[in-house]
Amino acid sequence: MPRDTRETLDSKIRELNDAILELASIVEKAILGSVTALAERDINKAKVIYEGDKNINEKRFELERQALIIVATQQPMATDLRRLSSIIDIAGELERIGDYAKGIARIAMRLGDNPPLRKLVNIPKMAELTADMLHRGIEAFVNLDEEAGLAIPKEDDQIDILYNLDYQELLELMINDRENIDRATFHLWVAHNLERAADRVTNICERTVFTTSGKLIEFDRTDDETDAF
Repeated sequence: MPRDTRETLDSKIRELNDAILELASIVEKAILGSVTALAERDINKAKVIYEGDKNINEKRFELERQALIIVATQQPMATDLRRLSSIIDIAGELERIGDYAKGIARIAMRLGDNPPLRKLVNIPKMAELTADMLHRGIEAFVNLDEEAGLAIPKEDDQIDILYNLDYQELLELMINDRENIDRATFHLWVAHNLERAADRVTNICERTVFTTSGKLIEFDRTDDETDAF
């Protein structure tokens, strides 16, 4: 590849990396903000996050468009093609995580000022762990850090443990008092969305490993692909 073409391609990939980092930051804030809105019963904050999903969608499609233009015009080599295809895939994963945040915001709006069944403990922890995994997962991709890409998905087990704890506790509340069913179900959906968001982070890490090594691996995770609430 001619030197000037190589420099142009490298510059465009750096721009895409910056765009991926920006989108990931927006999604990370949406996940944390949606749970904060739920915990604080802040309907206005929930509405902002819900409506902000449009911006996430637009940025996802713009990333895909720019990546496809590079593929069509810059004659990328095998390693570059892997990176560009991964950028397209990761943009989709980030958009999907944004959908989970939107779903949580919708639940916060539905619950409104109604008091929670109990103090939210596991759900905020799940949100913090998921956001942290996402932050480091995207950095691993941008920095082509295969070691981190392999290590981060192991942390998903912590989120699964918290999800199972919440599931059991909420199930007991529903069994003990049928009036708890509606609110408990909403809280279960929140936990479910966070658990699925963490699974999407493992998908991002898989793309990091693919980009750096060319290996297609799949980390163990739930097969439940139920849509966000």
